[in-house]
Amino acid sequence: MAAPMICRFPGVMSGMLSRAGSSLCGSRHGFRWRGLPWWRLYRGFNQNAPSSTVTVDMGSRKLEISSGKLARFADGCAIVKLGETSVMVTAVSKTKPSPSQFMPLVVDYRQKSAAAGRIPTNHLRRELGSSHSEILTSRIIDRSIRPLFPAGYFYDTQILCNLLAVDSINEPDVLAINGASAALAMSDIPWNGPVGAVRVGLVDGEFIINPTRKEMSTSSLNLVITGRAKSEIVMIEAAAENVLQQEFCHAVKLGVKHSQQIVQGIQQLVKQCGKEKRTIQKAFLAPSEIVDCAKQHATEKIYAVFSDFTHDKISRDEAINKIRLETEEILRERFPSADSYEIMESFGVVSKEVFRNIVLNEYRRCDGRDLTSLRNINCEVDLFKPLHGSALFQRGQTQVLSTVAFDSIESSMKFDHIASALSGLKDKNFMLHYEFPPYATNEIGKVTGINRREMGHGALAEKALRPVVPKDFPFTIRVSSEVLESNGSSSMASACSGSLALMDAGVPISAAVAGVAIGLITKYNPEKEGDIEDYRLLTDILGIEDYNGDMDFKMAGTSKGITALQADIKIPGLPVKIVMEAIQQASVAKKEILQIMNKVIPKPRANRKENSPVVENIQVPMSRRMRFLGPGGYNLKKLQAETGVTVSQVDEETFSVFAPTPSAMHEAREFINEICKDDQDLQLEFGSIYTATITEIRDMGVMVKLYQNMTPVLLHNSQLDNRKIKHPSALGFEVGQQIQVKYFGRDPTDGRMRLSRKVLQSPAATVIKTLNDKQSITIGGSESSS
Repeated sequence: MAAPMICRFPGVMSGMLSRAGSSLCGSRHGFRWRGLPWWRLYRGFNQNAPSSTVTVDMGSRKLEISSGKLARFADGCAIVKLGETSVMVTAVSKTKPSPSQFMPLVVDYRQKSAAAGRIPTNHLRRELGSSHSEILTSRIIDRSIRPLFPAGYFYDTQILCNLLAVDSINEPDVLAINGASAALAMSDIPWNGPVGAVRVGLVDGEFIINPTRKEMSTSSLNLVITGRAKSEIVMIEAAAENVLQQEFCHAVKLGVKHSQQIVQGIQQLVKQCGKEKRTIQKAFLAPSEIVDCAKQHATEKIYAVFSDFTHDKISRDEAINKIRLETEEILRERFPSADSYEIMESFGVVSKEVFRNIVLNEYRRCDGRDLTSLRNINCEVDLFKPLHGSALFQRGQTQVLSTVAFDSIESSMKFDHIASALSGLKDKNFMLHYEFPPYATNEIGKVTGINRREMGHGALAEKALRPVVPKDFPFTIRVSSEVLESNGSSSMASACSGSLALMDAGVPISAAVAGVAIGLITKYNPEKEGDIEDYRLLTDILGIEDYNGDMDFKMAGTSKGITALQADIKIPGLPVKIVMEAIQQASVAKKEILQIMNKVIPKPRANRKENSPVVENIQVPMSRRMRFLGPGGYNLKKLQAETGVTVSQVDEETFSVFAPTPSAMHEAREFINEICKDDQDLQLEFGSIYTATITEIRDMGVMVKLYQNMTPVLLHNSQLDNRKIKHPSALGFEVGQQIQVKYFGRDPTDGRMRLSRKVLQSPAATVIKTLNDKQSITIGGSESSS
């Protein structure tokens, strides 16, 4: 009989067990409460559990990583702090395998309003769905940790990043990557980390590690790099203001160097409070005996398909699929007890090995190109006349159609105060939206909202083009890039077609932008960690080269420098040397693509198209402002409804009018002239006396007109006579009667005329100007001509 369990906190445990009721159940692991093993429950209630903290020197600031105090039911938890910004990251992985045939990793990064001391502005006053920036940050974290999970580890794993506090100085996204690394490293989850991540900025020619938000506002580089021990690179994400290649390479090396300090800090933390890695039930790998059998039956057939350069994407896939079905049938007969996954994976291993060996040993690719050649490229612009700009970019079997639409500055993307507090952005007037419909790969699928992949690809293409778009452009620009055919590198094709479409639309971009994807095939020895015995870099990769390769390295820029870069590395880290070679190879290919694009349209059109929108600034003096706006803004609303223009106020006397077409601007111009024409007919002189006609009698005064097409204005009771009166009828006034009034200019706040009859009720001789008959009148011996 097993020895009884001794509890250091009998009161707590007995209370829990008594409250558990039917939730308490027996299992082969011992007692469980609400699905948790008793030892996890006991560990969570141990308030004396040790907590550890390490500090990493990041120049003038300290990066703190701690664990052991919060969220102790999680497999791993870490809190990362820089300045007053703190991020808590938890890692939990199931102990039973998932039915899926891939690594089921989910990363969720959420920006909590409470971390910024704010309350959400939606109707529920709480966080709802993930925002654009949250999804992009989740993808960066995922790409930084996914390559380091062991092969065949198909166990549901979740990484949750919880912002505890944000100081509006230090960015939390890089802290979340380090938190995920620390949480996984200290947990019992099998993972070949840790990694360390830093942001590198370039301000006034000086590189800054983990720059503040203020420093980033003037930085020409935003590089996030994740490194592993032995100075290996796991992930790169960068946006740059046309940074030179040598400067960019220096920034990468600097980022890798500082990431090693974080890696060493996490390793020190693991020694203090890390857990022993669990032994998994099963690694989902193809058995060697089934792989050997698949090699015997399929190697030559697969080699023949990959050596036939007449195949395109569809025919090659069909030929490989036919061989796969034949081989799997043989394997099922030979190994009747094998799982279906083991059969399919065995063929996949053989197919991948044959494909990679052709590249490694024969320096050939399945479409007949050598390792550095581009696919055939064709470009067209101005495909559809009604559009503000359009372009079609075809590279091999990847085809992207990009269109440009202009709208008013008011149509820019607005961020709520929570997003502004966390990201520092208030609005965005340049957007690129990427679409990947199912027909692009000859598939059928449900067309729903944008998914994470589309969002990530669109963000990368937008980063590539943003630096060349003028910041003072008078319109909001939306580039829509729709992938019509896809066989690799569609995001970089979107950058190319987007650049062509912007030039076709007449946007004065500073330079054309092109992008290319570089692939990698390595001879990697998993037994010798980090040992790459041989490798080949591939320019302008196909979809199958991405699938069977070890890296998807996308780089975009102008002929001068780099504007965007994204590296997805599928093996546990790459030496800096290979990354530098990839940057050089991508730079050469980028210039070749730009030469082809320049033959179609070498520079932006000098003038926008005839149907392009128009923006004009109009000056509305304060005296005419009420007339222009109308009561309750009626005139302005009517103007916008009838002509389709958008009016926004620039300053006190300047309004910006956006018209979707020149004809709409012409209509708006006529409408405005009609509204304000009565004020433009005649300029009145301050202090002059005029004959006014009463048009209406009210309790508070009379409405008068000084000339025929004038809008009546109120002459208040207090300005009718020297005596105090309560109603105009006391003076015997009637509609149509003419009276003399003195003009004192316009009210500076609302632009209304200031008139007075009271000042004329004196014996002094006065000159009266009448605007009706233009005749000379003599009053009290003085004569004047109106």
